[in-house]
Amino acid sequence: MTSSAGKELATLADQIADGLRGLAAPGWQQLEAWFAMTVVAESALLTVDDGSRSIRCQVSDAVWEMVRRHRRLSAGSECGPWWRLLVRIDADSVEVVADQGAEDPFPGEQLFSPDAYLADMERYPRDRLPVWLAAYIGRDERRSRPPQAAVDGMRADRRAGVRAVAVDGELPELAVVWARWAVLAAAFVAVGSGRGPRIGPSVGIFESAGRSGSTLTLLPGNRAVLSGGVWDAPVLDAAYNAGAAMPELFAGAPDWVADPVLNPRAVIGLLSFCCWWEAGQWYRGESAPIPECAPALPAVWTAGTVASVVGSLLDGRGGTAEGAELLVSAAQAGAVTREAIVQVFGDGADIDGALFQFMLADLVANHAAGIGATEALDLVREHIHRRGYDTTRYPLSTLRSDRISVGWLVRSPVPDGELALDRAVFYVADDGVVERSTTSVPLSVFITDFERRLRLRGNGRA
Repeated sequence: MTSSAGKELATLADQIADGLRGLAAPGWQQLEAWFAMTVVAESALLTVDDGSRSIRCQVSDAVWEMVRRHRRLSAGSECGPWWRLLVRIDADSVEVVADQGAEDPFPGEQLFSPDAYLADMERYPRDRLPVWLAAYIGRDERRSRPPQAAVDGMRADRRAGVRAVAVDGELPELAVVWARWAVLAAAFVAVGSGRGPRIGPSVGIFESAGRSGSTLTLLPGNRAVLSGGVWDAPVLDAAYNAGAAMPELFAGAPDWVADPVLNPRAVIGLLSFCCWWEAGQWYRGESAPIPECAPALPAVWTAGTVASVVGSLLDGRGGTAEGAELLVSAAQAGAVTREAIVQVFGDGADIDGALFQFMLADLVANHAAGIGATEALDLVREHIHRRGYDTTRYPLSTLRSDRISVGWLVRSPVPDGELALDRAVFYVADDGVVERSTTSVPLSVFITDFERRLRLRGNGRA
């Protein structure tokens, strides 16, 4: 675009702003106008705020003509003509922003039919479209998978010898992913955040601030489907804008990997990955490796990453990193208690809402499973007496127990003003075996071997 064209656009923007000011009643404080346009369709939304209410107003023909001229002139820019134009005016400033759809999809009343955008591109050809818009106007076939297509696809893959790819070392096992997803969901609910993962009946849901997202759908028979889309995923960009082949996300997939259990992005052409859990293993078709899908997934990679996210949400609520680790461990054991949630978030949080997330995930403690808290305390007291440990600074009457993955962590609270350096702690496995450790050994480090030793004894639940 030439400098003269740029000056003309700036002049037109000022004239549009002047025209909008003339439409507002005296006493206005802010005007905001959104114009949406193609060569065959147009709409406008003008709101006037007087400090007490916002009123919708009609745009005059004179303003419309200036807006049309602005768009025609913008066609000479490197990006091509805008599809939406924002004009925001207050007493001190005027803001004019051209929107090409790169950051966000257009809202419903400013999103036209696919034919309107196709007609616009005949007049103003473009080398590239935002991925969401390219999918919307149908530049490539949809990659949805209704149940009949899933059955047909599975049979075709079997005839052709197409097999799914085993996903090794990229994701924890299903039960662990599900438990960590639930911890994160409960944490965001507990602190009153509208963002973050959520748990619904047999489904985990996540939508990131960056418009990526995924769902984890549980199915009977210890099966599950993890699917979603990364905003502006390179594989979709290449398919929609460069003519590359769309990845066969469902290559080798069983017939139960179908639309009803897939992320909703599947039906709008924005699904960029799909994995499924079957027979104790994650599989995928031609999806990218899981690390490339990370923007669309909650941080379930390790117990430490989950605890770190939970810790970042505490914001002075009094919880501890150790409490967060204990909550992760309890969730992975299906043994979450209300007390464990309170220990992390305090009584002022939405404890009921957080507990409901765990209930939906079926991870609330079943007190009939394993040994109970009282029995764990008794076993530790007996162990201490039998070994003759000095309890001068560790009164047995103050011992408390916290549920972990396959048993209990038992310790005496640290007195006020002291640091918990190399302080004795005890682990009681669900088979009654007591092990002594210290606070200098991180919980996550000790539990890994603790669980392994229990399994080797033949009484593990995992």
